Amino acid sequence: MKHLRIVDDVMTHAAVSLDHGTAFKDIVEALRMWNVSALPVLSGDGRVIGVVSEADLLLKEQGTGTAGVTTAERLMTRPAVTVTKDAAIPAAARLMAHSHLKRLPVVDGDGRLTGVVSRGDLLKVYLRPDADIAAEIREMITYQLIPRNSVEVHVHVANGVVYLYGSLPEPTLEDAVVRAVGTVPGVVDVKADFPVPASGAGQS
Repeated sequence: MKHLRIVDDVMTHAAVSLDHGTAFKDIVEALRMWNVSALPVLSGDGRVIGVVSEADLLLKEQGTGTAGVTTAERLMTRPAVTVTKDAAIPAAARLMAHSHLKRLPVVDGDGRLTGVVSRGDLLKVYLRPDADIAAEIREMITYQLIPRNSVEVHVHVANGVVYLYGSLPEPTLEDAVVRAVGTVPGVVDVKADFPVPASGAGQS
């Protein structure tokens, strides 16, 4: 299973969208057909200029009574909250949570739609096998965090929870190791058990 690190790794590339001139009834039909609560609205050159949601439709229908002649461009919420395909998965998750959204349009550097990412897509990272997570952590510890052969750190992963135990060359390294391990895709939590040498041990 490939490492899932950025939005491009998990997003749906074939995204459904609305033209800015799409009529009210066609918007309702599109939402129903694709079983989604919101869709991005595109300009003539494919840039995301807004998002139309079920809430937008209900407000318009209750507000003016002219829903039948209203287009997506008049209904949409703007500017759209979007994410780029090279954004880190945790950053996209924070943006989605902060904005209280279930889906985010994914855009390129010019603001053109390239896909869509959902809450479910972002959670795929946590389906990564424990063995893969453990292998990456061992490599990280050996080649990046601690000088090779200086200590022995054991790694065990169960259901995404990482258990670290053994010894460290310096007790002050524990926080840095735990933070680094926590950034590995698929890690749910990190539990470390590195005994601190007794003060004055070995002194007469």
